[in-house]
Amino acid sequence: MSDTYTPPKVWTPDTQSGGHFASINRPIAGATHDKELPKGKHPLQLYSLGTPNGAKVTILLEELVALGLQDAEYDAWLINIIEGAQFSSGFVGVNPNSKIPALVDYTGAKPTRVFESGAIMLYLAEKFGHFVPALGSPKRPECLSWLFWNIGSAPFLGGGFGHFYAYAPDKLEYPINRYAMEVKRQLDVLDQQLADHQYLCGDDYTVADMANFAWYGALVLGQLYSAADFLDVASYTHVLRWAKQIQQRPAVIRGKRVNLVWGPEQDQLAERHNASDFDQASVSQ
Repeated sequence: MSDTYTPPKVWTPDTQSGGHFASINRPIAGATHDKELPKGKHPLQLYSLGTPNGAKVTILLEELVALGLQDAEYDAWLINIIEGAQFSSGFVGVNPNSKIPALVDYTGAKPTRVFESGAIMLYLAEKFGHFVPALGSPKRPECLSWLFWNIGSAPFLGGGFGHFYAYAPDKLEYPINRYAMEVKRQLDVLDQQLADHQYLCGDDYTVADMANFAWYGALVLGQLYSAADFLDVASYTHVLRWAKQIQQRPAVIRGKRVNLVWGPEQDQLAERHNASDFDQASVSQ
């Protein structure tokens, strides 16, 4: 590279970082404006956006609803992060980290807030007793390991590779190569696990599959960063088999639409308040 950056002794945010999400980046936490969050009729209130982290939770919720669990019905409200909705006083009150998704459960005497996608998934799976092995089961550690593997690994795919490959204002060789290397290593980790297992934890479809499908399934299916050819995803045959199998599930198809406001219009559902919203959206389109 021709230009070398010399870091200052003390960094200050005196320049715009540039890129697609530059307007939402800032070095401080807390609310920028007062605004209450909306509240629907169901005990479960989700505040989110149809990114991979948001899709993790809506896929799980739709899978729970598909089992006939009426208490799993939910309202999903759109949080437009480009417009800074995640910095409202209401949202910061649910998630002080100002990241989607965030959940409020009004089932009990006092509302319960849950933030961070993995925490929300584990909370819901345990609340309803589905898609996670029970406490004491020998399968539980394996399931939780792959769920938290996703939490630790996906930032290298999204904030690392995705940012520098797809969103950074300048294409820089070093960071793209560094994160492409890591993402391919992660795909190989998944591919080797799935070579001997139908799902990540064995024969059972769990929250670990949902969480990883939202990121790595989308990647190998060519739905993330337009990077499928660049990363040679076709070589990860077991990940592709797994992703194709999961993407056919009706609840997954519905979950991926919730809070989605880009892409083909027929795939979008900005807000979800009833199961019938999917049918109504299809008719209106």
